[in-house]
Amino acid sequence: MTEGTPYRHRFPLSYRDVQDLLHQRGTLVSHETLREWCIKFGPLFAADLRHREPRRGSQWYLDEMCTAVDGVRHWLWRAVDEYGFVLDILLQQHRDTQAAKTLLTRLLGEYDVPEVIHTDQLQSYGAAIRQIPSLADVDHQQVISKARCHHIVEQEHRSTRPQERSQQCFRRHILSLHTRITKLHHHSRTSVCAAVRRSHQKRAFQTESTVAAGMA
Repeated sequence: MTEGTPYRHRFPLSYRDVQDLLHQRGTLVSHETLREWCIKFGPLFAADLRHREPRRGSQWYLDEMCTAVDGVRHWLWRAVDEYGFVLDILLQQHRDTQAAKTLLTRLLGEYDVPEVIHTDQLQSYGAAIRQIPSLADVDHQQVISKARCHHIVEQEHRSTRPQERSQQCFRRHILSLHTRITKLHHHSRTSVCAAVRRSHQKRAFQTESTVAAGMA
């Protein structure tokens, strides 16, 4: 579990891929055992990583994408800040005002009221914001989905697609830990210089090891 869980959620690998990687490193474990570990320990791993995350920015970017969960169409709602860090994700079967309001309410339970909320032109966002008193003075900016200022959240959607394609059955428990692992290695995917990137990677690996050791 110490090695298998981060491999599984950072890269678009199947359980059998992770089984082969661990075998190469001298650890014999079946793909079924890896699946059970991810189901059992994944939520605990994600919760611990969440508590270690730093304070986030004051601008929220919200968007939603269609995905299949156990073969059923769902909407994956996502919120990121201006630095590209994922604030929260939410799976809903509906793409409506109530779903948008649920996401916003969850965000307000974890973070301070933002200065600006960026969304696409889905009317559910505006309706949900108007129903939440604490967001009355927030600047709500609606943009075309493909506009440059909305590109931040679109990029985060792309990190989910390879995971979805690599799994025959994309399940709810995968999403939270995948998000946390991706954020942990966020700076590894940017255009920072090599020395800074290696420093970020070293800290990310140390954090992974600390969290995994705590669950051993």
